[in-house]
Amino acid sequence: MKKGYLVLESGDSFPGYFVGTQAPVTGEVVFNTSMTGYQEIMTDPSYAGQIMVFCYPLIGNYGINAEDSEHEKIEMQAAVFSNLCDLPSHFQSLANVDKWLAESGVTGLAGVDTRGIVQLIRKGGTMKAVISDSPDPDAIDWQDSVAKGMVSRVSTKTMKVYEGTGAHIVLIDYGYKKSMLTALLNQGCKVTVVPYNTSYDTIRALKPDGVMLSNGPGDPMELQTQFDEIKKITSAYPTLGICLGHQLIALSYGAKTSKLLFGHRGANHPVKELGTGKVWITSQNHSYVVEQASIASDVFQVTYKNVNDGSIEGLKHCKLPIETVQFHPEAHPGPDDTHPVFNRFIRSIHQSKGEATHAITY
Repeated sequence: MKKGYLVLESGDSFPGYFVGTQAPVTGEVVFNTSMTGYQEIMTDPSYAGQIMVFCYPLIGNYGINAEDSEHEKIEMQAAVFSNLCDLPSHFQSLANVDKWLAESGVTGLAGVDTRGIVQLIRKGGTMKAVISDSPDPDAIDWQDSVAKGMVSRVSTKTMKVYEGTGAHIVLIDYGYKKSMLTALLNQGCKVTVVPYNTSYDTIRALKPDGVMLSNGPGDPMELQTQFDEIKKITSAYPTLGICLGHQLIALSYGAKTSKLLFGHRGANHPVKELGTGKVWITSQNHSYVVEQASIASDVFQVTYKNVNDGSIEGLKHCKLPIETVQFHPEAHPGPDDTHPVFNRFIRSIHQSKGEATHAITY
């Protein structure tokens, strides 16, 4: 086992040993609190450009299977583990995490004090980091350690159609998760997945019944050239925005976003539905939030708030059939409290077409 180090921008370094591809990498270091679902987490495109630290002390005990990946490949820069299991036990397991990382060309670091890293991030905030065979922070060029333009890297390059007999949904791909597509297909929808920079005119030519803006990586302001097109699209069709999609819709209508100290990443984040007072347990993965003071009250009403820090978790347009959520209602990995979000979206499509909605379940 080759010794390696996670070196933080703060000057702190954490020793471990290399797994997967033993190559130096740079990125923004973040952490996830989930106990399970590591395969889904590692294939979530929203982690593109980031080094992800698992809080849970044992990862890899049920191996890697052919069903649970959320994307065709791992997009995160690297993964950091405390105890990484070499001998998984599960009837679906095809490989251990070490082998999977190596085959994917992704660097990992195991045997690391992950709780110590999390404590530093919670106090000092998300920061740049490097995985290297040297613990010396002075040898690193921190200016070049965080990648930009991750949405263009993870988004589909061509249009893809998934047939169905129900409503036709255009899914704008900023880095969507497979379970998001699955949730729509399970509703009987026909889904057309399009690149992140698809124009309003192109989408109009597809004649969709509704539009969904997906999750994705990075700062939403990197996509400000798309705001005018997003406003045209969402003004014309019933729309659901999820995670990055939520932020992009808010920005397109004049709101502002800011970066959280250390973000929300995990499968147990409590969110309060303001209309009912009900608290949902949600799956989340984001660094940025919509600033409440920037939301025009005659344009959007706030529908959900995070119980822990009061940040905005959802919006509903006051006049148009537009709903957004910061959390992941497809909830894979995570709880399934939030599936009614998809049902409401499909219902809004039927209502906009003047169709009966008695068959829509909640």
